[in-house]
Amino acid sequence: MNQLSNTFTLFLSLLVEAFPFLLMGVILSSLILIFIDEASLVQSLPKNPILGALVGSVIGFLFPVCECGNVPVARRLLLQRIPISVAIGFLLAAPTINPIVIWSTWVAFRDQPQIVWLRILFSLIVAIIVSCIFSVQSDVKVLLQPTLAKQLKYYSKEVNSSSSSGGNDSPLLQSGTFLLSSAGQAVPFQAVATESVPQTKNLRYFLNKFDLKVFLDNMTQELRELGGILVLGSAFAASIQMFTPREVILGLGQSPVTSIFVMMLLAGLISICSTVDAFFALSFASTFTTSSLLAFLVFGPMIDLKSVGLMLSVFKPRIVFYLFLIAAQLIFILTLASYYLSS
Repeated sequence: MNQLSNTFTLFLSLLVEAFPFLLMGVILSSLILIFIDEASLVQSLPKNPILGALVGSVIGFLFPVCECGNVPVARRLLLQRIPISVAIGFLLAAPTINPIVIWSTWVAFRDQPQIVWLRILFSLIVAIIVSCIFSVQSDVKVLLQPTLAKQLKYYSKEVNSSSSSGGNDSPLLQSGTFLLSSAGQAVPFQAVATESVPQTKNLRYFLNKFDLKVFLDNMTQELRELGGILVLGSAFAASIQMFTPREVILGLGQSPVTSIFVMMLLAGLISICSTVDAFFALSFASTFTTSSLLAFLVFGPMIDLKSVGLMLSVFKPRIVFYLFLIAAQLIFILTLASYYLSS
């Protein structure tokens, strides 16, 4: 009974820690829906897969969300029809390449600054490589869940019909601002007409463009879809963490290979938010190698139980599995190489 109580307490702590960042991501996603026009966004992004992956990886520095908040933002960007390399680069790197996480890692490892820089470098390398691999797929709908692919397909038809009619429709209705109704039909948002909106993008421009109903409807839908998955992932992570003996984990941390593997496994299971995971990793500094701590700090924000559950709301299961497998292999190779190079 005491163990169940501890598990429930840990579940609540994971949920309370993660939910604000999920909410931040949903709010940011809803603001992107309203304020960012698809045509302007796509034109400003590089078409080259490598450059697109690099841009997507560093966007997180402007949008400081962790692995709980980056999924709704990445989903909204995909609906805006940005290149897949940009979306995946943001999805994998944003939880690490943002000022909040960099600052917390520096505070935790101020005596080992190489961990901070290598965490940033390895996260960028993995995100760029994985993004370039998936950019080979030209039809992004093949990678997405059917409901999301349906929204994207509906959007494509809407844009084509608008273009053939001379483009007289409101640009807001051409930006992919569609949601699925309860009947499964894609419904366009009725945004404010833009003819009377000033062309100078001052405060009045944004206030006129803001549609509270659109904002709240999108927030409600995404919180309903992603919040339930977050609850299930947090419950599973808490159960795994409480019922796995700590002695078993510590006993495997003696060699460079097993220590890296164990810390990657630990990062995936306990699902600690990237804003505070550096302090958790610091508690293992006397037991595990520096390279294994680095593996924990790079792998956890990209792939853990909570983020996998959230990714499944965007990508098909096999795509999430490929993301997991490729990222895990790259992180293992990079951290193991850093161990032998520093020895």
